[in-house]
Amino acid sequence: MKYWKALLIFGLIFVLLQQDTTAQCVMCKAVAEDASDTEGIIGRGINSGILYLMGIPYILLATLGFVFFRKRKLSNS
Repeated sequence: MKYWKALLIFGLIFVLLQQDTTAQCVMCKAVAEDASDTEGIIGRGINSGILYLMGIPYILLATLGFVFFRKRKLSNS
């Protein structure tokens, strides 16, 4: 159980301390280059949207995994 707690704490620290990445798909990059302005507001918004959309499946899978292992542990007891 200590292993899972340590892994959870490490994962939370990793998620909370991550920096804003600049990765974009090809279409998003094209839109950002066409509509770029001097402050780069559109590019930052696109990056934030990509990160948001990417995070939702991971959160859902982590929740599903937690529920599955929790029920499995309770049924084995």
